[in-house]
Amino acid sequence: MALNRRQQGILTGMPFMANLAERTFLDDLGRKLYLAKRPARVVSLAPSMTEILYSLGLDEEIVGVTDYCDYPPQARAKPKVGYSNPNLESIVALRPDLVLAPSTFLRADTLAKLEQLKIPTFILEAKAMEEIPSHVQIIGRMMDRSQAGDRVATEMRRQIAAIRARVQERPRLRVLYVLNSQPLITVGPGSFIHQMIELAGGVNVAGRAQAPYPRLSLEEVLKEDPEVLIFPVGGAESVSEGEQQQWRRWTTLSAVKHQRFHQIAADLLNRPGPRIAQGLEALARIIHPEAFEQGPGP
Repeated sequence: MALNRRQQGILTGMPFMANLAERTFLDDLGRKLYLAKRPARVVSLAPSMTEILYSLGLDEEIVGVTDYCDYPPQARAKPKVGYSNPNLESIVALRPDLVLAPSTFLRADTLAKLEQLKIPTFILEAKAMEEIPSHVQIIGRMMDRSQAGDRVATEMRRQIAAIRARVQERPRLRVLYVLNSQPLITVGPGSFIHQMIELAGGVNVAGRAQAPYPRLSLEEVLKEDPEVLIFPVGGAESVSEGEQQQWRRWTTLSAVKHQRFHQIAADLLNRPGPRIAQGLEALARIIHPEAFEQGPGP
């Protein structure tokens, strides 16, 4: 008589339970998710997660994405389910085996409804840069792409370590990252970009703020005297050229005196996915161009 896996586990001791543990995953809300088999239909509720899926060689499995999932270009052709308040009906209609979501934009009632409908939902919210390669590996395991996940994660860690090595002995320059000029909004502790500025060899002038995205007064900026001004461009976050030029009025700022005005692709910094090492290098090249003058980049 043929035995099913559970019966085999009872007779032999562990195989069934070991398999159960292998396919059980813990998300960033501390929720356990058991996947009996590899998901064949995935909805991604964050551009970063869409990029991770593509980096693992998954395309056909992606059946729905957010309005802002635009990289790689083929992601734009996928069915859209909204963004900050994803459309539950659209998600359900796509019949997903798995929904990957950030905690930032997934409302508690939406999560509860997905659970009620028995749609497996896995929450990932990177709080630190080193968590991103681990997220790639987790998704790789969930999708039976462990080797690809390990390969992508290893390369990310190598690139990040190489960039840090280039800048760690350099003097740390004061940096102001301008999200908006009037009112002046920047990044503070608790934000992802604050950590990246520090890793790239800078000192965030809003480093003592009490919020991830604090408002600063001009008096505070003049007192901190940033040596480098950085403006995100492209995508959802973009500071216009005209707004950037307004900063040239403040001629006492070191950044203005030395013409240290720089633009950076916002999507490379605000998406905790496979391209984050590129974002860190772009930031490091802005803050410490001299560190990259000799030899190839990381």
